[in-house]
Amino acid sequence: MIETKTNYPWGHAKRYNDSTNYYKKLFSQRIQKISVDAGMTCPNRDGSKGSGGCIYCDNLTFNPFYCSPEKSITQQLEEGITFFSKKYKTQKYLAYFQAFTNTYADFNILKKLYDEALAHPSVIGIVIGTRPDCINEEILDYLSFLAKKYYIVVEYGMESCYNKTLDFINRCHTFEDSIKAVEMTVNRNIIIGAHFIFGLPGETTEMILNEAKIISQLPINTLKLHQLQIIKETAIEKIFNSNPDLIIHFSAESYIELMVDFIERVKPSIVLERFISESPREKIAFPDWKGIKNFEIVHRIEKRLSERNTWQGKYF
Repeated sequence: MIETKTNYPWGHAKRYNDSTNYYKKLFSQRIQKISVDAGMTCPNRDGSKGSGGCIYCDNLTFNPFYCSPEKSITQQLEEGITFFSKKYKTQKYLAYFQAFTNTYADFNILKKLYDEALAHPSVIGIVIGTRPDCINEEILDYLSFLAKKYYIVVEYGMESCYNKTLDFINRCHTFEDSIKAVEMTVNRNIIIGAHFIFGLPGETTEMILNEAKIISQLPINTLKLHQLQIIKETAIEKIFNSNPDLIIHFSAESYIELMVDFIERVKPSIVLERFISESPREKIAFPDWKGIKNFEIVHRIEKRLSERNTWQGKYF
């Protein structure tokens, strides 16, 4: 008999601590992120730590059509809001600095960019995607100041808990850097997000599930997960073509089962923002999931949670 619970720690009947309900509870309305491209680069691209970037990276696969560093932050926000307001009439927005490393610039440049985004009357906060080795006290002090009035998130691209993996993918930082960044950020009234990729070269399902335990020990607030997608004409495509067994061959079904196993092991207080990534199908070299959409995978994960009578943190 399937157990029906309504007393999960996150306060609703969904079997995991999802972002939609989290935002509704926090803001009493729907919240939409608007991606903006601030024209940044990364230290593993510009030569300061390395070159070529992460071996899987192609930022064009997730930058919306209106994102361009040639446009001002305000123009990108206006175009993004125009696009989303056709679907959702009443909502507020978060400016999402997503492409590349969005704390990797002179402080005065960063301050100007963040202030411009927050000056928009429909924007109630910013989400800053960055690397854990590209943060400092000056930036965090200013973000903490902004957090007195706005919703401020720093989203650290940790990608893996394993230094061997981070080295292989040319990340040019360690997991110890991730821990240090979180420790610097905590207790500043800044929301701490983490981003991980599952199926990176050399990792096993056992290693991935062990990451649930490691991640849950960090004082993070939100977590984004997605499968490795091998994008055409990236460095990892050449590696995959020469050694395909180096990477787990997830089918959609096996990945869904892994996600359910992972969710069971994650600390209940962590908001799960994403399980899946969907790049343009024509750009994907592997895996071929026949065009299954993000929402379909999420629906199937939720269905399996119910079928298995399980929930986030059941085995935490």
